[in-house]
Amino acid sequence: MRDRLSNLKPGVSPRTLLFCAALLWTAIGLLLVQRGTQYLVPHGSFWLVLAAVGLGSLKSRFILDRAAKRGVERIRRFSDNTCIGAVYSWKTWLVVLAMAVFGLIVRGGSIPGYIVGIVCVAVGWALIGSSRFGWKAWFYWKPAKDER
Repeated sequence: MRDRLSNLKPGVSPRTLLFCAALLWTAIGLLLVQRGTQYLVPHGSFWLVLAAVGLGSLKSRFILDRAAKRGVERIRRFSDNTCIGAVYSWKTWLVVLAMAVFGLIVRGGSIPGYIVGIVCVAVGWALIGSSRFGWKAWFYWKPAKDER
């Protein structure tokens, strides 16, 4: 029975997992920057976008870079035919879910739009910035000696 289920598993290579991880961070980052900018720019607050980018750069450098590096190293240790869902650990998937729910609550709440915009742009920019580790690992991928 277990063999039958493993045949249904969407297994991919570690390089594909790196691509997926980098793509997810970049796509979600772009979405957040776009949404945050929608809150800020119509109100003549373009300078707040720049401040949020600065905050996001700090968050990327001092917080998310470490997480991105750990994720890349974790994926590098995988063998071929690893389930695509393993792109993140189950704990990370829980954090992603919690952040998505938190984002819905914040956007639907009574927090002023410019604060929501700053947070969205900062977090989005940080995700985009730290995704560089995944993109670099994917682009410069070298297979292990036994895979050549």
